[in-house]
Amino acid sequence: MSREHTYRTVVTWTGNKGTGTSGYRDYGRDHELSAEGPPVIPGSSDPSFRGDPSRWNPEQLLVGSLSQCHMLWYLHKCATAGVVVTEYADTATGTMAESADGGHFTEVVLRPAVTVAAPEMLESALALHEDAHKACFIAASVNFPVRHEPTVRTAG
Repeated sequence: MSREHTYRTVVTWTGNKGTGTSGYRDYGRDHELSAEGPPVIPGSSDPSFRGDPSRWNPEQLLVGSLSQCHMLWYLHKCATAGVVVTEYADTATGTMAESADGGHFTEVVLRPAVTVAAPEMLESALALHEDAHKACFIAASVNFPVRHEPTVRTAG
């Protein structure tokens, strides 16, 4: 069974300092990302590109989307396999290479630190990261490697 899902967002530029884009240094990169339901996400460009470091940039959002997708699939795979996860935190890193005509991500590395309820769950908990990676819609949609370096421990 094939299903299709549509996601609608609105990006609104809020960086007009009064003269629009009259010059490269004359406008702000600030914007807002919104969708029906959730709160607005304040965005900007990366500080390397004259952005506001207190706002989310597209590169961070991409890395965050990959991390979220992996986590959600992982928790699902664990729940259906009888692996009880009690804690999960991922410190993800994305690497982007600049070029004269733009740039591209070269890889994203997910580093989920997982705690499971019992020692007999450790092996399955580690193996299920591969299943989660294969199921992640976002990872399947990008043209660069998404690696995962998980650690799993038991509670206590």
